[in-house]
Amino acid sequence: MYIFLLFVNIIIGDKMENIDIRKYIIDNFKDDNEEKIRDSIDTTIKFKDEDALIGLGVLFELLWDNLNEEEKNKNISLIRNSIKRNSNEVNPK
Repeated sequence: MYIFLLFVNIIIGDKMENIDIRKYIIDNFKDDNEEKIRDSIDTTIKFKDEDALIGLGVLFELLWDNLNEEEKNKNISLIRNSIKRNSNEVNPK
C-alpha cells in the first residue's frame, strides 16, 4: 500500500480549490519546534484521529527521504515487528 495524496478539493466560500496536501502540512509545521511536532504526533496517535493519518504519512515521507539505507532497513524491521505484535494482539492464535 502506498501512502500518498497529492491534492484535495476544498470549498472556500462558493469556490472549490485544489490544495497540495504535502505543502499544506509542511507549511503548518514549518515554524514548530520539536516539542510541538512531538505533541502533534502523540495526540494524533492517542486519539486515533484517522483524518490526521494523512499528516502522519507526510511526516513519515519526510523522515524516510532523509534516512540512509541502513536506517531504512532498521525502521522497516521495527515496523514489521510492530505489525506482527499488533496483529497477534488483535487476532490471537
